[in-house]
Formats: sequence, C-alpha cells, structure tokens
Amino acid sequence: MRRRTLSRLTIAAASLGLLAALSPAAGANAPAHHPVPDKSGYKRVGYFTQWGVYGRNFQVKDLDTSGTAAKLSHINYAFGNVGPDGKCFTGNVPGEADAWADYVRPLDAAGSVDGVADTADQPLAGNFNQLRELKAKHPGLKVMISLGGWSWSTHFSDAARTPASRKAFVSSCIDLYIKGDLPVDGARGGAGAAAGLFDGIDIDWEWPGSAGDVDTVFRPEDKQNFTSLVREFRTQLDAYAKTRKGPRKHYELSAFVPTAPAKIDAGFEVRKIMRDFDFVNLQGYDFHGSWETTTAQQSALFAKNDFSVDQTVGDWLRRGAPAHKLVVGMPFYGQGWTGVTGGGDGLGQPATGPAPGTWAAGSEDYKALERLADSGRFTVHRDRKNGHAWLFDGTTLWTYDDPQVLRAKSAYVRARGLGGAMFWSLDGDTPDGELITAVDRGLGRR
Repeated sequence: MRRRTLSRLTIAAASLGLLAALSPAAGANAPAHHPVPDKSGYKRVGYFTQWGVYGRNFQVKDLDTSGTAAKLSHINYAFGNVGPDGKCFTGNVPGEADAWADYVRPLDAAGSVDGVADTADQPLAGNFNQLRELKAKHPGLKVMISLGGWSWSTHFSDAARTPASRKAFVSSCIDLYIKGDLPVDGARGGAGAAAGLFDGIDIDWEWPGSAGDVDTVFRPEDKQNFTSLVREFRTQLDAYAKTRKGPRKHYELSAFVPTAPAKIDAGFEVRKIMRDFDFVNLQGYDFHGSWETTTAQQSALFAKNDFSVDQTVGDWLRRGAPAHKLVVGMPFYGQGWTGVTGGGDGLGQPATGPAPGTWAAGSEDYKALERLADSGRFTVHRDRKNGHAWLFDGTTLWTYDDPQVLRAKSAYVRARGLGGAMFWSLDGDTPDGELITAVDRGLGRR
C-alpha cells in the first residue's frame, strides 16, 4: 500500500516540479514514523464562518449546491465564545456573540438546504438548523463547534486556570453545544434545541502561553493548564457519550495549533495532549502577511530558514505528535501588499502597506484573486520547488494558494502519512468549489 501511494504521488509531484522536494531527503529533518491510517480516509475539515452569511452572503446551502459538502469530512463552525466568567455562552451581543445568525434567523425555502421554509415556532433556525439539514443530506458529515479564534480567545487562560474553572468551563460548553441547551430567544432555543447537531469540539485558543490578540490573556502556566483542559474535555465528552441512548457515540476533540516553534513550546505539551485529541489542525498559513513591511510567502510548502508547512509538520512530529493526527491547514485566501518597489517578481521587496481588499485590507478571498489572475493585469509567479504562488502587477503583490499549489500539498499529505487537510475558510472558494475539488482529488482515499 505504501508503494502504491508513493507511486501515485511521484506522478503528481512530477507535474508540479516537486519530485526532489517530496523525496525521502526532503523529510530528513523529521523523525521516522509509522502512520496509522484512518479507515474512513483523509480528513477534509472546512471552517464555516458565522459572519459570512451577511456581507459575503455565503450560506450553509452554498456548501451543498457547490458540491463542497460532499467533499468534506468535517465542518468547523467558527466560532463559539468564552465569557469573562469562564463559560461558553451565546446571545446577541455585538462583537461577542450572534445568536441571530446561529439559531434565530429564519430562512425561506429558497435559502434552505431542504427547500422548506423555516416556521415561526420551530425551536431551531439559522445556521444551526441549516447545518442539521446538511448533515441529513450528507450522512457521515460531522459538524464541530470551534471555540475561540483570534478575537475570542480573550478569556481562555482564566477559564483553564484551576481544576474547578476547567470543570465548569467544559460543562458549560457541553451543555450549550453538545446537549444543545440554547438560551430561549422568542420561539427559538430551549433545552435540547440543538441536540445532535455538533459531533465534537474544536479548541481554537490562540495562544496558550504566548501573545495573541491585544486583549487575550496569557500566562506561563497556560502550557500545563492547556493539557489539563484538553483532558477535562476528553473526560466529560466521553462521560456524556455513555449516557446517551442508541448507537455508541464518540465525540471528537480537535484543536488549531501554531506553526512557530516558540509558540509550540510555550503552550503545548505535545505528547500528552495528542493522547486526548482525535486530531489537530496545523497552522499552514499566515507565515507572513501585510502587517510586515516586506513581501513574502504566507503558506509555502517548503522554505529554507523560514516558516513553511514542512517545517510545521516536522516540528510537531519531533515533539511527539503522531503523523496520522496532523491535519495540514490550507488557505482559501491570500495576503497582499501594495506600494511594492524594487522590481523583479515582487517577492522579498519593500512595500508601503496592505493591499486593498474586499473585506479587509491585506486579505482577499481566493475567488477574487482568481479573477485578478485572469484579468491580464497581474502575472502569476510560481516557486515550483518550494510549492507556493503569488500575483504581481508591478505595484501590488498577493501571495496565495491556487489549485496547482493545493495539489502539491495534497501529494505531500499522502507522502508523509498525515491526517488530511483543513481549510480557512470555505467562503473564500469559488461558487463551484474549485479549491476543495483540487484537494479532494489530490487526497483521494487511503
């Protein structure tokens, strides 16, 4: 089986100029490992953003009509928040929680996955009900609630600080999302309103033991507390599973984890936490970005003396993570600079600031970058040896992943016996799912 996998990989890699990069020598910086295959195949984990239903008008139904849902194993719903009291919560609090998007907002027949309009008296509507309908249409698809993210990791450190606070925190998250006991909002919500929707919990604490967003608390003891928090989640999820009637249920537990070795060492006891995680999603992007004054790659597969996917994988393997539990993050967006000077292909050159973006300066969805690539104004540049691409028009540069790059990364996942691929975020793909299709075909089945 190993020989057949590598044979297919060799063919794919040759077309991308990555034969040398994917040879055994390329992985020499990582320890020997013996992958344990997941019988269900490679994981394909996509983040669905709560706020994407507004300006982007990206709805749960789009996952079905684009064909994306059929190519996913997991949907991570971003995000659930942690309150100042150290507990999971929801409501309608601007910038902090959006129950309207989650489970209150009614969808008409045209906007619903099942083609049936929501009624005024049903207890679950909004994104949650649409995700429930999507799961009914795609048996085997799992939905995870992702807790935190960059902006909502503020109170993780406090919630994880003591045995009592960890127990209360985890219990509150299980009550809200796994048991589905939603706050009552008019006719919506109530005990068990979202029961059965979420199949597990994804911890997106950015970052234990080191700096994240400006208001995110971090402490040296976060490292050990994170380990204890993961254990508490595993213990309570398993205990709740035993109380359920019907077929035996395993609630999955995952996390988003960093690429920087300093952040790994500051916040993660890798061998210990990996015993309790079903898998972790590796940061495979934002290696560089428009907050810097020099253009650079944001998501290269390989890079000498710099952050890269291969470096991230190697650092987690060396610290004791099993290969089959490592899922490689892949961006469905690009990082961009403007005011680039110095000529050439624009990479490694000074810039005056972030490039204008549709939703935020310095960031742009792949579907918009694809249009730029087809416009004739920008030139597509590739580093085939190191596996990354960028657009440059002489002034503005965007570093991003296109289908060709993602095929190379999928080949890498197969070659290294890794767990699969994760995507941030699904709303960045084209309406026909160009990126998810490239990865799906590249991964195939084990």
